[in-house]
This record gives sequence, C-alpha cells and structure tokens, in this order.
Amino acid sequence: MTISQRLQATWSGNGERVLALSHGFGSDQTAWNQIRPALDAGFRVLSYNLAGCGDEGASSYKPEVHGSLFGYADELLALLDEQGLQKVSYVGHSVSGMIGMIAASARPELFERLVLLQPSPCYLNDAVTGYVGGFQQGDLDALYAAMATNYQSWAAGFVPMVMGVDDAHVLARFSETLFKIRPDIARHILRMIFQSDHRDLVPRVITPTHFLHSRKDAAVPVDVAQWLHAQIPGSVLEILELEGHLPHLTQPAVVANAVLRHLAA
Repeated sequence: MTISQRLQATWSGNGERVLALSHGFGSDQTAWNQIRPALDAGFRVLSYNLAGCGDEGASSYKPEVHGSLFGYADELLALLDEQGLQKVSYVGHSVSGMIGMIAASARPELFERLVLLQPSPCYLNDAVTGYVGGFQQGDLDALYAAMATNYQSWAAGFVPMVMGVDDAHVLARFSETLFKIRPDIARHILRMIFQSDHRDLVPRVITPTHFLHSRKDAAVPVDVAQWLHAQIPGSVLEILELEGHLPHLTQPAVVANAVLRHLAA
C-alpha cells in the first residue's frame, strides 16, 4: 500500500501552484471542506488524514512511528516525495502546524510557504523562561484521567471547550470526526501532542511562515502565536477577531479569506 493510499490522500483544484492541507487532532481532512472550494479556485490542493484519524485511522496508526511528531513529519515528507512535489505551499492546523515546521526544517526545498492556523510548539507553561503554553501539568493529568475513565463524557466537555461556540451543528461535525478515532489511539495521540516541546526547533525554520490565530483560544493562547512569530525572522502574524481553536469550522469564510491573503502575500 502506498503512503497516499494509507493516509487516504485526495486531490482537487486546477491551479498551477500546489497546496497541501493538514488537519489537527480530533478531525480529518473533511475539516477543510468548507474552505476548500475557495482554495481549489487557485491551487491544486492535496489533503490527507493524519495517522490514527479518519475512516481508516486505526489501520494507519503505528505506535512505534507515531510516538512523536517526527514520525508524522516523516510521513508528510514521504507523501510529498511520492507525489513528486517541490515548492509546496502548506496549510496546517493545530498539531499540523508543528508537523509542518518540523518537515520544513528538515527539507526546506520542498516548501514554498507555511500558513499555520493555531499551532503550538509547547502546551505547558514554563515558569523558568516565562513561556505561556496554556496548561499546567496538573491540568493535563486530569484530562488524561478523564479520557481513560469515560471517553464519551470527556469528549462531551472537550468539544465545546476547544470550539468556543455553542452551535449544535458545528459541535456535532467536530464530534463526528473525533469519535472516528479509536479511544486508546486518541489518548496516545493527545498525550504525545500535549507533552511535546519543540521550542528549540522553531528558530531553524527558514521557509516563509505566516501564523493565523484566533483572538481567544482555550487550547492555544495568543501568547503562543506571539512567541512563535518572535522566533522566526521575517514571519507574519495575523490575529483574527475570532474565538475558538477550530475557526475554519466555525467561521470558514473569514479563515478562507485570511488563508488566501497570506498565500498571495
């Protein structure tokens, strides 16, 4: 089975430039559905499911490979190589923002531009450096315990918290993709994400990088976006007057316009 088959990669659009889309935790490539038509108009668009996510997530997930974000970055690079791509524009949400930065630092020739939505290199506060990641270790330990005790109950609280809205239709859409992830795999992935610290790697990114961030995000505070912007010379940061960690689901028109603006800048 090829990497594109295993990750259920799909193509759309008719533009000359290539754009790769990579989703965040709890979703799959359908998270881009509402903004994809706007992107298809100007790009050939490639999307895929992160291992562990989507309809065939359990079969694509390998603990020995996906125990760190480096395994996910290697799969992104393998997918781009398999497709024979160079100078790709990349849009990554949440954890895929960091996956994109890892991949671009390893193989900068493959990437023309990074547009990263709500990324974080480290989710824990660091009292020594003053870095604000958004969580204390006790917060995360309680989250892991809740996931292990009653996954359905945990998800019922997690979804509205990260979405930042109370729209039942929008919440149901994210819940649907979250529940596609096998609970034990979801726990492993989320723990790996939240316990990772890739701050040392960020300054190695030389690809033109644009950060888009909601003004209010319960998962990744705006302090993180400002820290990232300060670490990459020449990077661009736009704070969107939106709320929630998944603005491409809650305010797709605003996000589509912002992404296109930064891809053209």
